Amino acid sequence: MHGVTGVGKSFYKDLITNELGFEKIKIITTREIREGEKNNDDKIFVTPEELDNMIKNEKIAYKFDMLGNTYAYTYDALFSDKNTVFEMHYPCIFDFKRICPDIRTIYLLPENLEIPKQKLRDRNLKPEVEKQRIDEIDEHYNRYMTDENLRKQFDFVVINRYNNDSKKEILDLVKNELTK
Repeated sequence: MHGVTGVGKSFYKDLITNELGFEKIKIITTREIREGEKNNDDKIFVTPEELDNMIKNEKIAYKFDMLGNTYAYTYDALFSDKNTVFEMHYPCIFDFKRICPDIRTIYLLPENLEIPKQKLRDRNLKPEVEKQRIDEIDEHYNRYMTDENLRKQFDFVVINRYNNDSKKEILDLVKNELTK
């Protein structure tokens, strides 16, 4: 699941998990836990030293840096035989398509770019972090809209209208893919 911050990636990941029985892949991160987050729910929060140890023990299939923090996925999670769903930062798509060529990707495009920006503001982040993340939304959206090679990496594009029609479209798309 891809898209700008606030477009609904977590919402749809949870919907697919709850409605279709998929397993969420938990991303490992060195960033600080935010208010309301729970360790080992969507994310596994670790220290940089703990992540380094996982890398040394060859547990990590892929890692990347974003906004001053490191994020990673384990081999066990990415190469599971289960139906899995997870969020991915868009620049990673090229690596993921190489590492996991059978991955099916959905890009969530907001119907109105102001909605994800407002959802980001509602998180009550520190002002400098909020500005950085809003700038990232604009950069991400503009890159997606202008970079044909990036757009070609995604198997499906769904416009999120933040309503039941969008929910149905996502669920129907995933169900259809399961029958192939």
